[in-house]
Amino acid sequence: MPSPCVSLCKMNRNSGLCEGCLRTLDEIIAWSKADDDFKRAVLAELPGRESLLDFEPDY
Repeated sequence: MPSPCVSLCKMNRNSGLCEGCLRTLDEIIAWSKADDDFKRAVLAELPGRESLLDFEPDY
């Protein structure tokens, strides 16, 4: 099962989610060794996570 990574790796300080793939750091770390059930569960949650991001300005 392919990773949702889009090579935009920036962890959002407020939400704890990657701003590129919307996964948590724990999910990113576990991904390569996780079974397909875990991956499907994570992928199912991603669409609703974008609203949790509070984008930080790049000053």
